[in-house]
Amino acid sequence: MKALDLNRPYGWRAKIGLITPSSNNINEPEFYRLAPRGVTIHTARVLLTGEMDEDSFFRMARDLGRAAGELATAEVDIVAFGCTAGSVVCPLDALTRSMAEQTGTPAIVTAGAVVSALRALGAKRVAMGTPYVDFVNRREVEFLGEYGIAVTRYLGLEMGHNQADRRNIGHVSPQAIYRMACEIDSPDADAIFISCANLATLDVIEDIEQALGKPVVSSNTACFWTCLRVLGVNSPIAGYGRLLRDLTAPLAEPAWRLAD
Repeated sequence: MKALDLNRPYGWRAKIGLITPSSNNINEPEFYRLAPRGVTIHTARVLLTGEMDEDSFFRMARDLGRAAGELATAEVDIVAFGCTAGSVVCPLDALTRSMAEQTGTPAIVTAGAVVSALRALGAKRVAMGTPYVDFVNRREVEFLGEYGIAVTRYLGLEMGHNQADRRNIGHVSPQAIYRMACEIDSPDADAIFISCANLATLDVIEDIEQALGKPVVSSNTACFWTCLRVLGVNSPIAGYGRLLRDLTAPLAEPAWRLAD
C-alpha cells in the first residue's frame, strides 16, 4: 500500500457522509460542531419540495442512491440519511440498502439511530417534541412503538405543510425547543426526544437535562452518536448531553441496523 493511500490530512480518524433534505440548514452545522478531532463531515442533498405528504418522502428516498454515489467519490467511511420524518415514513431497509450499495460502507438513517440511542440509554418511555404535521407525528409514535419504545406524550408544532413553511423549521429557536421539552415532559417518561434533523437543539440539550433530570436525545445527536459508535470513534463529547458524553462503547451491527 502506498503511503498516500493512508494519508488523510483531516478525516484521519473517520469521514462521515451525510445526506440531508435540500431545505435542511441545521443538520450540517450541528454535525460540524459535534465532530471530534480527526473526524470530518462530507455532505450531499436530496430534493425536497412541494406539499408535505408521503410521496414527498418517497421522492427523496428514490434519490438517495444518487446522493450516496456522490459521497462514495469522497471516500467516506459511513453514510447517514439525516431525515427523521423520511426515515419513519419510508422502509428502513430500503433506505439503508440504496445508500450502502453505492458506497460499500455502513449506512444508517436517523430514525434507526434514534432507536439505538434510546435503547443505549435504557429509555422505554419517551416524551416527544417535533415540528411536524400530525400524520408524521402519528407515524413516528407507531414507529417507536414497533421497537418497544412508548411515547408518553407528544407535541407537534404543525410546521412544514409546504416549501416555505418547511424552511421555517430551521428558524425555530433553541429557547422555544427548551420550552417545548418542559411542556411535553411527564413523570413516566425516561427521556426526552426532540425529533427533526432541521431543529437547532445543541445549545439547550444540557439545560433541558439539568432542568428535567433525564437524558435528552435529538435527531442529530442520535445520528452523530450512532455514526461514531459504528466507526469505533469512542471519544466522549462534552456539552451536548449524556448520550455523547457518557455512552462511548462501540455498537454491534445488529443494534444499529435494528435487526433484533
